[in-house]
Order: sequence, then C-alpha cells, then structure tokens
Amino acid sequence: MDRYSGALEEAADGARQQERHYQLLSALQSLVKELPSSFQQRLSYTTLSDLALALLDGTVFEIVQGLLEIQHLTEKSLYNQRLRLQNEHRVLRQALRQKHQEAQQACRPHNLPVLQAAQQRELEAVEHRIREEQRAMDRKIVLELDRKVADQQSTLEKAGVAGFYVTTNPQELTLQMNLLELIRKLQQRGCHVGKGGL
Repeated sequence: MDRYSGALEEAADGARQQERHYQLLSALQSLVKELPSSFQQRLSYTTLSDLALALLDGTVFEIVQGLLEIQHLTEKSLYNQRLRLQNEHRVLRQALRQKHQEAQQACRPHNLPVLQAAQQRELEAVEHRIREEQRAMDRKIVLELDRKVADQQSTLEKAGVAGFYVTTNPQELTLQMNLLELIRKLQQRGCHVGKGGL
C-alpha cells in the first residue's frame, strides 16, 4: 500500500512540475514578444523550454540575483578606484600650479621666459603621465568587467541555463543579456517561488 501511495505522490509531483514548466514557458513566450524581432527569432521554442526547465526549482533565480549583487559591488569598487585616481590627479595639478605660481613670483623678470618654458615642459610631462595612468585604469576596468562577464557566463552554463557559455561575440553577448533580462522579469513577477503560480 505504501508503494502505491508513493507512486501516486511521485505522479502528482511530476504533474505539478509539468504544470510549472508550462507556466514558466508561457511567461517566457509572452516576455519574448517585448524583445526586438531580431532576438525573438533567435529564441526558439526549444531554447525557451530548456530555459523554463532550468528555472523550475528556483535555484537559477538565486544564482542570477547573487551574480547581480557581485556585479554591482565590482562596478562600485571600480568606480571608486577611478574617482580616487581622478582626485589624486586633481590634487597633483593644483600642487603643480601652486608651485609654478610661487616660482614665478620669486623669479626675476629677465629669467621669467626661461622659467615659464621649463614649467610648460613639466606641465606637459605631468599631463602625459596623468593620461597614461587614466588609460591604464580604464584598461584595468574593462579587463575586470570582461572577467566578471566570463565568470557569469561560466556560472550560468554550469547551472545548465540554456544559451549561456563563455563568449566575447557581441551578438551572443546581447542574446545572453536578453535572456538575463527575461529571467529578471520573471523574478520580478514572482515566478521564482518554488511550486507557486505566476
């Protein structure tokens, strides 16, 4: 008798899972209609069905939320690093201007053109250094963000989310961003609640 009730329970769970899969798939299909037609065409029924299957237990929603939080923290940290560098450069420029003014005030008039030429060279050297440091910082930020994207792609691929794999192809990246947006919209609708409805 226990085996019979266990089999009934399994069948009921299977039916609930199937119904949940259908609800998620239906929600995804309606959300896809909001995307540009070029991306609608790339999201086949099979891809959406596989995505709905990956979303069934709610784990992917938690993964996406965690990845989003990590991304925001990374972006904030990189932004603050860039602000600090800009502030250091502003202080450097002010100190240099102050130093130049003081030197010009202490300079004899006949030596002023020579001093100003030397100061101009010094200013150009400092500005060159500042530009190089800013370029290096920007390269560092881009590399860090690229690494973060690859980490996200890898994590979602390992979680079995359809459409995700490590790539730098701009079209594939845009498609993955659209898939993430679909997941986020489902999450905002409350579709991530275990066995709950839409």
